[in-house]
Amino acid sequence: MREQVPIELAAHLNNAGITQAGDTGGGRFNVWRNSLPGEELPLGRPVDIGGVRFAFPAAGPGRPDNVRCEGQLVTVPPGRYDWCCLLAAGERRVEDEVALHFADGSVDFETVRVSDFWAASAVFGEDEAVATSAMHYPRHVQPGVTAHIWYQRVPVTRRAELRRLRLPHNVALHVFAATLCPSRDEVNAA
Repeated sequence: MREQVPIELAAHLNNAGITQAGDTGGGRFNVWRNSLPGEELPLGRPVDIGGVRFAFPAAGPGRPDNVRCEGQLVTVPPGRYDWCCLLAAGERRVEDEVALHFADGSVDFETVRVSDFWAASAVFGEDEAVATSAMHYPRHVQPGVTAHIWYQRVPVTRRAELRRLRLPHNVALHVFAATLCPSRDEVNAA
């Protein structure tokens, strides 16, 4: 059986959205420099959400720990997949498109919808991956204001070998981790 395939995002990490309680000043998740509390996240460890295994990024003072989407072209292990699963958060609600690039030169555009990270419920049917008990502000920790990272899926509907994906040019969308789930055809062939 073919395994789920984590997407390597290290070269694309460009935003520091996670801080520790003793050093909240380096957060840059949004324009107000809020950040998510690292003490409540599975930093640098694999995590299973909804039956999908993700490689959660490590975090450190001022070190990028998420991809603020700016149209990055991400190379993926070639294969046939059914889903691109994301651990992501939005600044407000985010609705945009991911471009899926296939070996035969075709490109499909699929919608990605991610809810607000700020003390809100999912509006697009996502599963909650992480909900923190506090929010970090540049100069303090605010208990009782939650932050969310969501588990969302983007379909890969074309029955062809996927090679790359282009993230949207939408800086309100932050991706912490991504995993490809193989198509049933690939699983049955393995």
